[in-house]
Amino acid sequence: MGDFFQNGTITTLHDLCGRSTEALEKELVDFSALRPMGLVLPSLYSELQTEALPKIVAQLCQVPYLEEIVIGLDNASREEFEHAKRFFSVLPQRYRILWHDGPAMQQLDQLLASEGLAPRERGKGRNVWYCYGYLLASGRSDAVALHDCDIITYDRRMLARLLYPVVHPSFNYHFCKGYYYRVSGEDRFGGRVSRLLVSPLIRALTMIYGPMSYLNYLDSFRYPLAGEFAMRADVMRAIRIPSDWGLEIGVLWEVKRNYTDASICQIDIAERYDHKHNFLSKDDSTKGLNRMSTEIARVIFRKLATQGVVFSPEQFRTIKATYFRTALDLLDQYNSDAVVNGLQLDRHQEEKTIEVFSQCIMAAGEQFLNKPMDVPFIPSWNRVLTAIPDFYQRISAAVEEDNS
Repeated sequence: MGDFFQNGTITTLHDLCGRSTEALEKELVDFSALRPMGLVLPSLYSELQTEALPKIVAQLCQVPYLEEIVIGLDNASREEFEHAKRFFSVLPQRYRILWHDGPAMQQLDQLLASEGLAPRERGKGRNVWYCYGYLLASGRSDAVALHDCDIITYDRRMLARLLYPVVHPSFNYHFCKGYYYRVSGEDRFGGRVSRLLVSPLIRALTMIYGPMSYLNYLDSFRYPLAGEFAMRADVMRAIRIPSDWGLEIGVLWEVKRNYTDASICQIDIAERYDHKHNFLSKDDSTKGLNRMSTEIARVIFRKLATQGVVFSPEQFRTIKATYFRTALDLLDQYNSDAVVNGLQLDRHQEEKTIEVFSQCIMAAGEQFLNKPMDVPFIPSWNRVLTAIPDFYQRISAAVEEDNS
């Protein structure tokens, strides 16, 4: 993206000249002597049968600087776990699979539950949280990247650019978020939840409540819902993350809470990005983008409440109305952008999506008001060790037992 403009409160690192993957990797190999690097891959077993994950693994086999790869495996039987071990055995790096459905990890989950520390529901956030715990226990990585396993357009250059800012010895970035142009298929605008929910909701909230540092910070990210980010190990120890679809927004808040904006950056990691697309699920709020959007909005409302914002049913109706108008205005801009670039954008379908997201905002507000004392975030690993001092040894032993 030929653009060097800096806006918002965090640093934006652009892809100005298409620097080669080999040049980046050569430096990363040198950096790894001082700051070893790891990678987390949260995966459903079903993703092993897709076209994306085999290509991702093939690309990772060429990465020379990673100290370890940790795969969080969900929804897998014993037979499927054994297949996953064979599937990932081609990786030349040290790798471990966290079999979340296996008896060893289930026993650890029960131990945490007895102390009131276990994740309350299954999801990507829970998967990632346990992977972070294992990485901290192994002590092999000082910087860790995370990306999804459904990226159809994956190239190992994404990983190199994602890790580079947090491991460069002269940089002071503790957290780096990836961004990109998200495409659906060959020539259709993607990124519906980020474009049509998060951005207009943030701007609507700013119109209603005035400028707030948290809202300005969120609006600084070009793709706040990107599932690709990297952080140093000290960040992993201290943050509390949601176990549901609010993971990405929740992580951004936690990093903001613990670090200055000068320690946070975003980087252009791909010219175009395509992945498995979720369905809208217009009539079922428990599935698809309907559920995802409700959980994301709920996280935003909870975080604003911690900043002193007081919500009421009347205010949520105002938020919905302001959001709807803001989203439609943004849709005009996206449509113009699509036309100039010869891309497809179905305005009718996009407006229907905005209508569903409006309902999601009201649902999220109602859930927030009905359960104001709910604590949806998983405790930090610092707190876990306070309650169970030998938990790192326990999780290391459990993972080694499963992977032996």
